[in-house]
Amino acid sequence: PIVFDNLIHKADIPVIIGVFIDPGVLPASSPNQQSRYNRSYEFDALGDRYARFLTEEMLPEVARRYNISKDPNDYAIAGSSSGGMAAFNAAWNRPDVFHRVLSFIGSFTNLRGGEGLASRVRKTEPKPLRVFLQDGRNDQDIYSGNWFLANQEILSALEYAGYESSFVVGNEGHNARHGAAILPDALRWLWKDYPKPVAKPARVNERGVYTILEPGKDWEFVGEGYQLTADSTVDKDGNIYFTDARHNRIHKIDPNGKITVWKEDSGGAHGIISGADGRLYAGQHDRKRIVAYTPDGKESIVAEGVQTHHLTVTARNEVYFADAPNHRVWLVDAAGNKRVVHDGINWPRGVRVSTDQSLLVVNDPHTKWVWSFQIRPDGSLANGQPFYRLETADDSSGSDAGGMTFDTEGYLYVATQLGVQVCDQPGRVVAIINPPRGEGLAGVILGGPNLQWLYVTDGDKMYRRQVKRQGAVVWNPVKPPRPRL
Repeated sequence: PIVFDNLIHKADIPVIIGVFIDPGVLPASSPNQQSRYNRSYEFDALGDRYARFLTEEMLPEVARRYNISKDPNDYAIAGSSSGGMAAFNAAWNRPDVFHRVLSFIGSFTNLRGGEGLASRVRKTEPKPLRVFLQDGRNDQDIYSGNWFLANQEILSALEYAGYESSFVVGNEGHNARHGAAILPDALRWLWKDYPKPVAKPARVNERGVYTILEPGKDWEFVGEGYQLTADSTVDKDGNIYFTDARHNRIHKIDPNGKITVWKEDSGGAHGIISGADGRLYAGQHDRKRIVAYTPDGKESIVAEGVQTHHLTVTARNEVYFADAPNHRVWLVDAAGNKRVVHDGINWPRGVRVSTDQSLLVVNDPHTKWVWSFQIRPDGSLANGQPFYRLETADDSSGSDAGGMTFDTEGYLYVATQLGVQVCDQPGRVVAIINPPRGEGLAGVILGGPNLQWLYVTDGDKMYRRQVKRQGAVVWNPVKPPRPRL
């Protein structure tokens, strides 16, 4: 408080309210028992649990007593050791609340997965954060990792992604002496240029997520009020189609972003896909069948006695669809004959054919995996592997993967809880595009003018943004370039 008072008096930082929170302790039931100490549980984890505690419980309580700002530019979060990890992680998960981060001797090691944070920073679309780090060369080196090296990894990741960051190095060990000595300067740096907002990094790193995204082009709101939007697709004119199963409709978005109802009484259609024959294929869940619509909306039956939320079609008009409750993937050939082509994926959901039509990919939202199968000439599947490894939230073993799409370079885009995860051909997540709102994405497709607009459904809303990559389409198979290994 003395440091705060002095800096506020000198106008080096704005007037602030300090909220100091000790980690939780679950008291023992009797003197002969030990209490449970929740410090590591609360501070060292990667998920949004602690951020939710702050935003849903602590800050509302403070707001009951004080007239506090709701602008994230007015909030800083700080901590030491595991508290430094918690501070960074809270801001990382809720940049809509915190824009300024201070970490002293931060525990970015594998106490509860913190060593993975640096990789997540490198892969993820940058957020509006300013980060101050401090550590000592003689910080601890124990079973979970080396603190000084871990802080350097975080700094390197921040610099790679273009963040405004500062790292002050001393010779102390795992203690507060150096941090206490530099606290005034650290706070001055954290609040410099206030009230100028902390923005997303201005320096664009072409090696990262901006090999895909157009700098300065953010999500644009397109429409809202849609429920159960399982899949999206694009036609030969760049129009986007997506399902609104609860309202029993299929909607169309023209290249200018205008939404109209394309089909009423859609039979509870969830999954849809455009075929090379110009028809729109749909899985009518309520009517237990797959149908195809001509451009003028005329409907014909492709297969009956089936229920699916996700399907795809090949250049030969063969339909693959997921049967999640029965753990199966089915094929409906061009003659309308259907058969099981794979049995055993825990919960097959999204299905897509690769850019060159050689592979079928199937995601399992209950795990981190997207399976890859080679498509044989007769439509059967071979050489299946859990190939694409998605990132998952700390409190879940599953990605909650939904819709998927490919670009012409063979990269796979997957709608997940964390955002749009982009995988290269060898199956590695190379970029994570932040979701517009953070409610979890259901569908993703590349369409619009020149197939260079990325569309997603986030909750009940539809968004789009311009990208550098071009969407792959079934009527124009493309052999992607050889991947860099």
